Amino acid sequence: MRDDMTNSEQTSVLITGGNKGLGFEAARRLGELGWTVFLGSRDEARGRVAADELTGRRATVVMVPLDVTSDESVSDAVLLVRKHTDRLDVLINNAGASGKGVAPADATVDEVHSVYDTNVYGPIRVTHAFLPLLQAADHPRVVMVSSGGGSFAVVTDPEQPFSAIHELAYSSSKAALNMITIRYAQALPKIKFNVATPGEVANRKFAATDMNNHTGELTVTEGTDSIVKLATLNADGPTGIFIDRLGPVAW
Repeated sequence: MRDDMTNSEQTSVLITGGNKGLGFEAARRLGELGWTVFLGSRDEARGRVAADELTGRRATVVMVPLDVTSDESVSDAVLLVRKHTDRLDVLINNAGASGKGVAPADATVDEVHSVYDTNVYGPIRVTHAFLPLLQAADHPRVVMVSSGGGSFAVVTDPEQPFSAIHELAYSSSKAALNMITIRYAQALPKIKFNVATPGEVANRKFAATDMNNHTGELTVTEGTDSIVKLATLNADGPTGIFIDRLGPVAW
Protein backbone atom coordinates (compact mmCIF):
# COMPACT_ATOMS: atom_id res chain seq x y z
CA MET A 1 0.00 0.00 0.00
CA ARG A 2 1.38 3.37 -0.99
CA ASP A 3 0.68 5.78 1.85
CA ASP A 4 3.83 7.88 1.87
CA MET A 5 3.32 10.05 -1.17
CA THR A 6 0.83 10.85 -3.91
CA ASN A 7 1.33 12.59 -7.22
CA SER A 8 -0.22 16.05 -7.11
CA GLU A 9 -0.84 15.83 -10.86
CA GLN A 10 -3.08 12.79 -10.52
CA THR A 11 -6.82 13.08 -10.14
CA SER A 12 -7.70 12.29 -6.53
CA VAL A 13 -10.82 10.67 -5.11
CA LEU A 14 -12.01 9.86 -1.60
CA ILE A 15 -14.48 6.99 -1.38
CA THR A 16 -16.32 6.34 1.86
CA GLY A 17 -17.11 2.69 2.52
CA GLY A 18 -14.39 1.80 0.05
CA ASN A 19 -13.27 -1.54 1.49
CA LYS A 20 -15.98 -3.68 -0.14
CA GLY A 21 -18.87 -3.83 -2.59
CA LEU A 22 -19.64 -0.79 -4.71
CA GLY A 23 -17.04 1.35 -2.95
CA PHE A 24 -14.24 -1.12 -3.56
CA GLU A 25 -15.24 -1.64 -7.19
CA ALA A 26 -15.38 2.11 -7.79
CA ALA A 27 -11.93 2.35 -6.21
CA ARG A 28 -10.63 -0.41 -8.46
CA ARG A 29 -12.02 1.18 -11.62
CA LEU A 30 -10.81 4.68 -10.82
CA GLY A 31 -7.45 3.36 -9.68
CA GLU A 32 -7.06 1.69 -13.07
CA LEU A 33 -7.54 5.12 -14.64
CA GLY A 34 -4.43 6.28 -12.81
CA TRP A 35 -6.25 8.19 -10.08
CA THR A 36 -5.00 8.52 -6.52
CA VAL A 37 -7.58 6.71 -4.40
CA PHE A 38 -8.17 7.64 -0.77
CA LEU A 39 -9.94 4.52 0.37
CA GLY A 40 -12.16 5.28 3.35
CA SER A 41 -12.97 2.36 5.62
CA ARG A 42 -14.63 2.24 9.02
CA ASP A 43 -12.89 -1.08 9.74
CA GLU A 44 -9.18 -0.26 9.51
CA ALA A 45 -8.03 -3.88 9.13
CA ARG A 46 -10.44 -4.56 6.26
CA GLY A 47 -9.49 -1.26 4.72
CA ARG A 48 -5.82 -2.18 4.70
CA VAL A 49 -6.55 -5.54 3.08
CA ALA A 50 -8.59 -3.81 0.38
CA ALA A 51 -5.95 -1.14 -0.17
CA ASP A 52 -3.20 -3.75 -0.40
CA GLU A 53 -5.19 -5.65 -3.01
CA LEU A 54 -5.59 -2.55 -5.15
CA THR A 55 -1.95 -1.60 -4.70
CA GLY A 56 -1.08 -5.06 -5.95
CA ARG A 57 -2.86 -4.10 -9.13
CA ARG A 58 -0.59 -1.05 -9.41
CA ALA A 59 -3.14 1.46 -8.17
CA THR A 60 -2.06 4.42 -6.04
CA VAL A 61 -4.03 3.96 -2.82
CA VAL A 62 -4.03 5.60 0.59
CA MET A 63 -6.13 3.82 3.21
CA VAL A 64 -8.07 6.33 5.32
CA PRO A 65 -9.68 5.14 8.57
CA LEU A 66 -13.09 6.77 8.29
CA ASP A 67 -16.31 6.32 10.24
CA VAL A 68 -18.80 8.72 8.67
CA THR A 69 -20.87 8.78 11.87
CA SER A 70 -17.99 10.23 13.91
CA ASP A 71 -16.93 13.88 13.86
CA GLU A 72 -13.53 12.93 15.26
CA SER A 73 -12.96 10.23 12.65
CA VAL A 74 -13.90 12.56 9.81
CA SER A 75 -11.63 15.31 11.17
CA ASP A 76 -8.75 12.85 11.39
CA ALA A 77 -9.45 11.75 7.82
CA VAL A 78 -9.14 15.32 6.58
CA LEU A 79 -5.77 15.67 8.30
CA LEU A 80 -4.55 12.44 6.73
CA VAL A 81 -5.68 13.39 3.23
CA ARG A 82 -4.07 16.83 3.64
CA LYS A 83 -0.73 15.13 4.25
CA HIS A 84 -0.89 13.87 0.66
CA THR A 85 -2.65 16.58 -1.30
CA ASP A 86 -3.82 20.18 -1.14
CA ARG A 87 -6.97 19.45 -3.11
CA LEU A 88 -9.57 16.75 -3.65
CA ASP A 89 -11.01 16.33 -7.12
CA VAL A 90 -13.79 13.88 -6.32
CA LEU A 91 -15.70 12.78 -3.23
CA ILE A 92 -17.87 9.68 -3.45
CA ASN A 93 -20.21 9.41 -0.48
CA ASN A 94 -20.80 5.68 -0.76
CA ALA A 95 -20.96 4.40 2.82
CA GLY A 96 -24.50 3.32 3.60
CA ALA A 97 -26.68 1.48 6.08
CA SER A 98 -29.75 -0.56 5.18
CA GLY A 99 -31.28 -0.70 8.61
CA LYS A 100 -33.28 -3.70 9.77
CA GLY A 101 -36.19 -3.31 7.38
CA VAL A 102 -38.57 -2.45 10.21
CA ALA A 103 -42.15 -1.86 9.09
CA PRO A 104 -43.50 1.69 9.53
CA ALA A 105 -45.88 0.64 12.30
CA ASP A 106 -43.01 -0.79 14.30
CA ALA A 107 -40.28 1.71 13.44
CA THR A 108 -38.85 3.71 16.30
CA VAL A 109 -36.84 6.91 16.30
CA ASP A 110 -33.77 4.90 17.32
CA GLU A 111 -34.10 2.64 14.28
CA VAL A 112 -34.55 5.54 11.89
CA HIS A 113 -31.82 7.61 13.53
CA SER A 114 -29.21 4.86 13.20
CA VAL A 115 -29.81 4.69 9.44
CA TYR A 116 -29.92 8.46 9.01
CA ASP A 117 -26.66 8.78 10.95
CA THR A 118 -24.88 6.95 8.13
CA ASN A 119 -27.01 7.74 5.07
CA VAL A 120 -27.88 11.39 5.72
CA TYR A 121 -25.72 12.91 8.45
CA GLY A 122 -22.69 10.97 7.22
CA PRO A 123 -22.60 12.56 3.75
CA ILE A 124 -23.25 15.99 5.28
CA ARG A 125 -20.49 15.48 7.84
CA VAL A 126 -17.96 14.29 5.23
CA THR A 127 -18.92 16.85 2.58
CA HIS A 128 -18.68 19.73 5.04
CA ALA A 129 -15.29 18.59 6.32
CA PHE A 130 -13.79 18.10 2.85
CA LEU A 131 -15.36 21.17 1.25
CA PRO A 132 -12.17 23.30 1.44
CA LEU A 133 -10.17 20.58 -0.32
CA LEU A 134 -12.88 20.20 -2.95
CA GLN A 135 -13.03 23.94 -3.51
CA ALA A 136 -9.27 23.94 -4.12
CA ALA A 137 -9.68 21.60 -7.11
CA ASP A 138 -10.13 22.83 -10.68
CA HIS A 139 -13.51 21.19 -11.30
CA PRO A 140 -14.53 19.16 -8.25
CA ARG A 141 -17.29 16.56 -8.24
CA VAL A 142 -19.30 14.98 -5.43
CA VAL A 143 -21.17 11.75 -6.06
CA MET A 144 -23.88 10.71 -3.62
CA VAL A 145 -24.69 7.01 -3.82
CA SER A 146 -28.43 6.75 -3.35
CA SER A 147 -31.06 4.22 -4.41
CA GLY A 148 -34.17 3.85 -6.51
CA GLY A 149 -35.81 3.47 -3.12
CA GLY A 150 -35.14 7.17 -2.56
CA SER A 151 -37.25 8.13 -5.57
CA PHE A 152 -40.88 9.09 -4.96
CA ALA A 153 -41.62 8.07 -8.55
CA VAL A 154 -40.23 4.59 -7.93
CA VAL A 155 -41.76 3.98 -4.52
CA THR A 156 -45.22 5.07 -5.68
CA ASP A 157 -45.10 2.83 -8.77
CA PRO A 158 -46.81 -0.51 -7.98
CA GLU A 159 -44.71 -2.19 -10.69
CA GLN A 160 -41.50 -1.39 -8.81
CA PRO A 161 -40.30 -3.86 -6.15
CA PHE A 162 -39.59 -1.01 -3.73
CA SER A 163 -43.27 -0.12 -3.56
CA ALA A 164 -43.92 -3.41 -1.77
CA ILE A 165 -41.00 -3.16 0.65
CA HIS A 166 -42.71 -1.71 3.71
CA GLU A 167 -39.90 -0.11 5.66
CA LEU A 168 -39.37 3.42 6.85
CA ALA A 169 -35.71 4.17 7.52
CA TYR A 170 -33.76 3.29 4.37
CA SER A 171 -36.02 4.69 1.65
CA SER A 172 -36.72 7.92 3.53
CA SER A 173 -32.99 8.39 4.25
CA LYS A 174 -32.17 8.10 0.55
CA ALA A 175 -34.97 10.52 -0.34
CA ALA A 176 -33.43 12.95 2.13
CA LEU A 177 -29.99 12.40 0.58
CA ASN A 178 -31.41 13.20 -2.84
CA MET A 179 -32.81 16.51 -1.62
CA ILE A 180 -29.59 17.35 0.19
CA THR A 181 -27.68 16.80 -3.04
CA ILE A 182 -29.93 19.17 -4.96
CA ARG A 183 -29.54 21.87 -2.33
CA TYR A 184 -25.75 21.54 -2.43
CA ALA A 185 -25.81 21.69 -6.23
CA GLN A 186 -27.88 24.86 -6.21
CA ALA A 187 -25.84 26.62 -3.54
CA LEU A 188 -22.36 25.57 -4.72
CA PRO A 189 -22.40 25.75 -8.53
CA LYS A 190 -18.60 25.46 -8.80
CA ILE A 191 -18.85 21.89 -7.50
CA LYS A 192 -20.84 19.24 -9.36
CA PHE A 193 -23.14 17.45 -6.92
CA ASN A 194 -24.96 14.48 -8.42
CA VAL A 195 -26.81 11.34 -7.34
CA ALA A 196 -26.21 7.80 -8.57
CA THR A 197 -28.20 4.66 -7.99
CA PRO A 198 -26.48 1.34 -8.69
CA GLY A 199 -29.61 -0.30 -10.06
CA GLU A 200 -31.51 -0.16 -13.34
CA VAL A 201 -34.77 1.55 -12.43
CA ALA A 202 -36.55 0.99 -15.74
CA ASN A 203 -35.73 -2.73 -15.67
CA ARG A 204 -36.40 -3.04 -11.93
CA LYS A 205 -32.96 -4.51 -11.30
CA PHE A 206 -30.61 -4.17 -8.33
CA ALA A 207 -26.85 -4.56 -8.11
CA ALA A 208 -25.66 -7.55 -6.10
CA THR A 209 -24.23 -6.23 -2.82
CA ASP A 210 -24.06 -7.20 0.84
CA MET A 211 -27.08 -4.98 1.44
CA ASN A 212 -29.35 -7.34 -0.55
CA ASN A 213 -27.38 -10.51 0.27
CA HIS A 214 -26.03 -10.48 -3.30
CA THR A 215 -29.46 -11.26 -4.75
CA GLY A 216 -29.30 -8.42 -7.28
CA GLU A 217 -29.25 -9.25 -10.99
CA LEU A 218 -26.57 -6.69 -11.85
CA THR A 219 -22.88 -7.25 -11.17
CA VAL A 220 -21.03 -4.94 -8.82
CA THR A 221 -19.20 -3.57 -11.87
CA GLU A 222 -22.50 -2.73 -13.57
CA GLY A 223 -23.64 -1.22 -10.29
CA THR A 224 -20.75 1.21 -10.32
CA ASP A 225 -21.31 2.38 -13.90
CA SER A 226 -23.40 5.36 -12.79
CA ILE A 227 -20.97 6.20 -9.98
CA VAL A 228 -17.94 6.17 -12.26
CA LYS A 229 -19.79 8.17 -14.91
CA LEU A 230 -20.52 10.97 -12.45
CA ALA A 231 -17.05 10.81 -10.92
CA THR A 232 -15.44 11.27 -14.33
CA LEU A 233 -17.60 14.16 -15.56
CA ASN A 234 -15.64 16.83 -17.37
CA ALA A 235 -15.76 20.52 -16.55
CA ASP A 236 -18.90 21.20 -18.59
CA GLY A 237 -20.81 18.21 -17.20
CA PRO A 238 -24.17 18.51 -15.41
CA THR A 239 -24.89 19.11 -11.75
CA GLY A 240 -27.97 18.28 -9.71
CA ILE A 241 -28.93 15.14 -11.66
CA PHE A 242 -30.03 11.64 -10.57
CA ILE A 243 -28.98 8.74 -12.80
CA ASP A 244 -28.60 5.00 -13.01
CA ARG A 245 -26.40 3.20 -15.54
CA LEU A 246 -29.08 3.63 -18.23
CA GLY A 247 -29.70 7.35 -17.80
CA PRO A 248 -31.80 9.83 -15.80
CA VAL A 249 -33.95 8.62 -12.90
CA ALA A 250 -37.15 10.42 -11.88
CA TRP A 251 -36.98 12.06 -8.46
